[in-house]
Amino acid sequence: MGDFFRSAKFKILAGVFIVLLAFMLRAAWTGGLSPIISSAVGFVVTPLQRVSASISDTVRGYFERYTRADEIALENEQLHAEVNELRRQLVDYEQSKKENEMLKQFLDLKEQNPDFVLEPASVVARDPNDRFYSFTIDKGSLNGVSLHDPVVSADGLVGRVKEVGLNYSKVLTILDVAVDAGAYDVRTRDIGIIGGSIDLVDKGYCKMSYLPRESGAAAGDLVVTTGGGIFPKDLVIGRITRIADEAGGISLYAEIEPAADIPNLTDVMIIKAYDGQEEQPDE
Repeated sequence: MGDFFRSAKFKILAGVFIVLLAFMLRAAWTGGLSPIISSAVGFVVTPLQRVSASISDTVRGYFERYTRADEIALENEQLHAEVNELRRQLVDYEQSKKENEMLKQFLDLKEQNPDFVLEPASVVARDPNDRFYSFTIDKGSLNGVSLHDPVVSADGLVGRVKEVGLNYSKVLTILDVAVDAGAYDVRTRDIGIIGGSIDLVDKGYCKMSYLPRESGAAAGDLVVTTGGGIFPKDLVIGRITRIADEAGGISLYAEIEPAADIPNLTDVMIIKAYDGQEEQPDE
């Protein structure tokens, strides 16, 4: 034991102890121990605090997202309802705009015929196999449409109602061989019968038959309805493009180009009633 206290190791340990004791006494005397410990603790703890804060923010955001899920779903539902309402209003606006444009187009017809009871309608279907361009409209008996009601466009006569449903009707055009109407040449006052023709339908024309042989009717003349029967008087039908002899040479006939663009119609007007209208038998 005595040898240890005299050894170099003991002397070195004793020296280190004395230096540390002196350092600690000095630090305690000057108050410098606390800052050193505080700095050491801060150096270790600060990175841990940063990680903890990051984890805390992530967890808080995660739970906030799910706790607000019902609120967000309600907001989305309200926005969806608002979008649907705006779409509905836009459709109503476009429909009203379209009907107003149609009424403007038919204003002259109404002014010239104040007795006409008119119903606007849109073409909703066509039969691609019907060579006479018949079509279906979106108005029927619920709108006061009846069998045989005349159908017109802003330009002239189109045809008549063939079939009536609750909310639809089918229309035969003046190009159809099943349709006929009394007609006259406005210039010469010559009278004939307008009807469809197998020979002319591919040209989009109809035929005015039974013109007298002495008729002065010529290409370019305007042809309108005589009135009586299904159609009211003075509806524009179209213009004559050609005069020719009927088979057998007893009378003349005229090829008529309709004023209405029958193959491409999108909107029409139904004449539901007019002064002097005759009651028609069911088909």
